[in-house]
Parts: sequence; structure tokens; C-alpha cells
Amino acid sequence: MKQFVIVTGMSGAGKTMTLKVLEDFGFITIDNLPPELLPNVFSLLEKSSGRGVVATIDVRNVSGNFVKVIDDIAGAWGGNAKVVFLTASDEELLRRYERTRRVHPLSKGLSTRESIRAERELLAPVLDRADIVIDTSMMDLHQHRERLVREFFGDDGGVSLIISSFGYKYGVPQDASFVFDVRCLPNPYYVDELKNLTGEDEPVKDYLLKFTETHKFLELTKNFLSFSVPQFLNNVRGQLHIAVGCTGGKHRSVAVAQWLYEYCAQNWRGVCVIHRDKEHSKS
Repeated sequence: MKQFVIVTGMSGAGKTMTLKVLEDFGFITIDNLPPELLPNVFSLLEKSSGRGVVATIDVRNVSGNFVKVIDDIAGAWGGNAKVVFLTASDEELLRRYERTRRVHPLSKGLSTRESIRAERELLAPVLDRADIVIDTSMMDLHQHRERLVREFFGDDGGVSLIISSFGYKYGVPQDASFVFDVRCLPNPYYVDELKNLTGEDEPVKDYLLKFTETHKFLELTKNFLSFSVPQFLNNVRGQLHIAVGCTGGKHRSVAVAQWLYEYCAQNWRGVCVIHRDKEHSKS
């Protein structure tokens, strides 16, 4: 089944990279098309060869009726049409602009930081309407590509539920729908024989499962997810990102995220797990 994808979001967050990845996988790609033309273009290309059509829209072309255009497309193509919103932290966007010496599209009369703030305000209604939100702050090109592959080419046709671990010292994922803080659990980092392991290693898991707090946390969290996940996926957005954080993203958050992933995978389709900072912490 053909897919129709609109890629938008913060300038500097990776729209060009996303376009190239999807082009490599057989999508027809269109860069920075005026939103009003999208329905006609999708109709014209509906019978073309390839997996589908992907178009990028940047902040200069996000007019007041962009959300209406999205709704019209969703009405015509249903679940085959998706809006992907790319974001990143302000500090990361600033670093990227400094590194590339690019000029922000809204920079006329504004500093880069002020331009980023203005862009977030302009794109807020689009973010609320997006089907998939991806925070690229801590992603390299390989991780960005891997995330897109999971989203669009998973075994079941895509990902609807993401469980991720992260370290608070590296920042909270901006695309997370729910964030669980497991810094309240005993820290294996302070056990010499566990310090250099990760939450995927059995000795770390065995250590955490010695404590009543871990079992209680898992019980309460699973109960919460059993109610909220179906409600969220059916009534709010077609994708849900549950993030689990500890200090460094290496021990507690990895183990808990893995346990929650195993639980969710038994109950819902399209579930994946990502350990964002596990290797970061090891290095």
C-alpha cells in the first residue's frame, strides 16, 4: 500500500536527511512544496511506481490553513497518510547553526535563538496534529536512519509504540508522550562489579529485582500503561513514545525500559525499544 508522508518541523532538525533516507527506500520525494498543492500532487502520484510520496514543508510555507490541508489529506488517504514532525532542543539547534553557519529562515531582525523560539510558536499547531514526532537532538546520521526504517518498514508496517531509555544528564527526549523517572530505584552504578555493565546484562537486572521498590514500580507502571496505551493510540495520536530515565541512561532506565518493552510487546503490535544513551554512557 502506498504511503503519503508530510515531513515538517524545526529548521535544522533533519528534514533533508529524512528526505534522503526515504528516497533511498523508493519514495518519490518533493522538497519544500506549498501545502495547498499537496492534495493534487498526491493524487497525481497515487498510481506512480515506488513505495509512495514524501514532501517536506518548512516554516516559510506553513500557512494558516496547513492543518486543514493535513485534515483533508487524512480524510482522503486515511492511515496511509502521515505527518512526521522533527524537533530538537534549542541548544542542539543552536550548535548546528553555528557549526554549519547557516542562516535561520526567520532570522530577519532576530537572533538565531529568537528565531528558533518564534518557529516553535508558529509550528505548535502542526506539532499537535503530527502522527509521528522524532527528537533528533541526540541522534547521529545512523541512528536517524535506523529510527526512520523502524517507523516505515517494520515487520508489521510501522511502529506505534516506542519504549526508550535515556539519561537525564543528556536531556529528556522532547518527543516523549510519557516520561518515567527511575532515579528513585537503587543505583547499580555504585556496585563495583556492575558499574561497567548495562541494564541489558543479567547481573544488573538481578540486582534491581532484589528490591521491593523495583517490583512495585513495574506493577504500578504496567497498570498505568494497560489503561493509557489503548486510549492514547485510539483517541489521541497513532504513535506513543514512553521514555524511561535515570541519571546516565546506562543501568536502571535500560533495564526498566526492557521490561516494559517485553510487557507491551505481549499486548500490542508495533512495539520497539530504543536505548538512546546506553552507548553514550559507556563511552
